[in-house]
Amino acid sequence: MRRFLAARSTGFSLRGRLVWQFVALSLVLVVALFFAVRLAAERASRASQDAVLGAAVIAVADAIRPVDDGLAFDLPYAAFSMLGAMGNERIFYSLSIGPRHVSGYEDLPPPPVPAEALSPVFYSADYGVNRLRLASVTRRVLLEDSLREVTVVLGQTRYGQALIARDTARIAAWVGMGFLLLAVPMALLAARAVIGPVDLLAEAVTRRGPQDLRPVRHPAPRELLPLVGALNGFIARLRGALQMAETFIFEAAHRIRTPLSLVRTEAEIALAETSDEATRIRLRRMLRAIGESSRSASQILDHATVLYRSEQFEPEPVDLAALAAGVLRALEPVAEMREIAFVASGLDQPVRVQGDGRMLEVALRNILDNALKYSHDEGRIFVALRRQDGRTELTVEDEGRGLSPDDGDLSGRFRRGSNVGEIVGSGLGLTIIEEAATAHGGSFSLKPRAEKGACAILSLPSSPSPSA
Repeated sequence: MRRFLAARSTGFSLRGRLVWQFVALSLVLVVALFFAVRLAAERASRASQDAVLGAAVIAVADAIRPVDDGLAFDLPYAAFSMLGAMGNERIFYSLSIGPRHVSGYEDLPPPPVPAEALSPVFYSADYGVNRLRLASVTRRVLLEDSLREVTVVLGQTRYGQALIARDTARIAAWVGMGFLLLAVPMALLAARAVIGPVDLLAEAVTRRGPQDLRPVRHPAPRELLPLVGALNGFIARLRGALQMAETFIFEAAHRIRTPLSLVRTEAEIALAETSDEATRIRLRRMLRAIGESSRSASQILDHATVLYRSEQFEPEPVDLAALAAGVLRALEPVAEMREIAFVASGLDQPVRVQGDGRMLEVALRNILDNALKYSHDEGRIFVALRRQDGRTELTVEDEGRGLSPDDGDLSGRFRRGSNVGEIVGSGLGLTIIEEAATAHGGSFSLKPRAEKGACAILSLPSSPSPSA
């Protein structure tokens, strides 16, 4: 069974963060574009208005000419037509000779500085409720035998200029909104392009088998090289730790079982040679304690083996019939001592499954050992192997004490039935069988028989037959 540990979530998505940062940047750019276009439009419209206004005020000043009895002044309507082309504007003018007002609006705001020659002076000022853009030009004319300065001031409202600026800004706003709408898919594409190498690297690592602990050689951008290096370092440390764990398990199994077997043999010899009843009682207790320790150590090591091989699970074809027959032969000497007979069926023909032979052997040994341990002397144990509905089922039935009605699920670690207290056991046998079955995609069940005893069923997915 493969076990995956989910990484602890930090509460944010890197892809989402990239998208929102891109959208936020696009929004800032759109706002900046709106104000930049509006400012540029206002400057452009004011420049064009100043050009027309300057040409108009010069044209008005050129229309002033001296005559015998004073000055002649004709308003040039062409100039006013140019000003009217800017929009529905109001036009104001003022004509002064020195400090004396001659014509037009007397209270029109004067220029901040006097004009020189025919170069207009432009300025803005409030006149009543209107905001005006004004131009002033000064020229000298011969009047009453002397040169007199004539000042012309021409002003115009700015409604057309403001309208042009608003229209331009509105167009810029719509363009910005369109860009902002496009920013979301563009951000998604950009985030996908950035995160894509990470996804490809994760996919390459995920496709690896449980025993593939080679260094990662997948092409990666320079920014991901530290991550790949850290991952390869972790894989190297994991490979070393697994090798040490495997070595420890097999070494511990050898070093624990051998001394216990030797102590048990010496205790049995001592029991056979002594005639002192008190000594015999102590030796029997010693043998029971040694048996419990040996069995517990053996099953703890079997459990560790199953857990380790589950993490490194790599199935291969296994003949379950031959495997079960071999376990039966190994247990026959113990069964013969108690005159218990094995009745086997379906073990004479190969029955192949995809799995780990070592794990399946451990599971079969625990199933048959449980049946043998809890059977009565001179009883029978029925072992049947068959294919059914695409699955392979091994059924082991005994005629022993069976299950207590008060017992629930006994597949948990160190759980034992309430009616087996005087029999040596560790409570790990059913756990080992359950975990081995789960690693193979199968199941295990234990239920009472209709007559007496218990029925254990190990169900595994079947492999296609060679002739299929």
